[in-house]
Amino acid sequence: MHFQWYPGHMTKAKRQMQEDIKLIDLVIELVDARVPFSSRNPDIDELGRQKARLVLMNKADLADEEQNKAWAAYFKEKGFFVVKLDARTKAGMKTISGVIMDACKEKIERDRRRGIKNRPVRAMVVGIPNVGKSTFINTYAGKACAKTGNKPGVTKGKQWIRLNKNVELLDTPGILWPKFEDQRVGLYLALVGSIKDELLNIDELSLELIKILQAYYPGALARRYEAVEEQTPAEILQEIARNRNCVKKGGELDYSKASALIIDEFRSGRLGKITLEFPEEQS
Repeated sequence: MHFQWYPGHMTKAKRQMQEDIKLIDLVIELVDARVPFSSRNPDIDELGRQKARLVLMNKADLADEEQNKAWAAYFKEKGFFVVKLDARTKAGMKTISGVIMDACKEKIERDRRRGIKNRPVRAMVVGIPNVGKSTFINTYAGKACAKTGNKPGVTKGKQWIRLNKNVELLDTPGILWPKFEDQRVGLYLALVGSIKDELLNIDELSLELIKILQAYYPGALARRYEAVEEQTPAEILQEIARNRNCVKKGGELDYSKASALIIDEFRSGRLGKITLEFPEEQS
């Protein structure tokens, strides 16, 4: 599969972020815990290189816990503060304020020495589309102050949000980079829903997911679909279509319906806690 996707409003958003970065003390970057490397925009490292950094591994409840720990260690080694969370259920949210203060300790001390008191930490919230930025902001703030949606690209413009006397957040639209140098990155982002499904070949995507599950999570497909895993991905898809009664009029198997089922059940966690990429691959 070939992935190429960069809507025009994202170019504008990146230019705006280059301006806004001058106003902030901390970059809070949300990544998808199932694809922590591929769901990072490499532009953010360049934009935020002089700022304190906090990585929030969102949707950690859907990812492999052992891999969550490994990825947290990977980011900490790079000098980032890290929090694992599930923004929807508030898991991990209580620790974030304390971590923000720790990450900006130098800035707070500098202000104090200059006689500046009670100036809130200004943080920019960044992340690629559909990684959960708006849900995080709403949950953290305790009110619906940022638009949310289950499709990429709901946040279109920036907005400042005063959380409390200590922290102000700048929300930004999700941005992707102009092209995927590694098509594997495009595959992973498609699987977790960061690229609109209308732009994808769902049948091909499901076959790629089956290959990954066969390699790294043997037994997941057998448990969920009673499918024999010692087959080709196409044969497994056929068996899942049959076992789940995915049929068209006339009794022909509906592979697209079966494909959409597999991808949906992966994204919702019904296939188990699954991580698609691993820190050791990035060394």
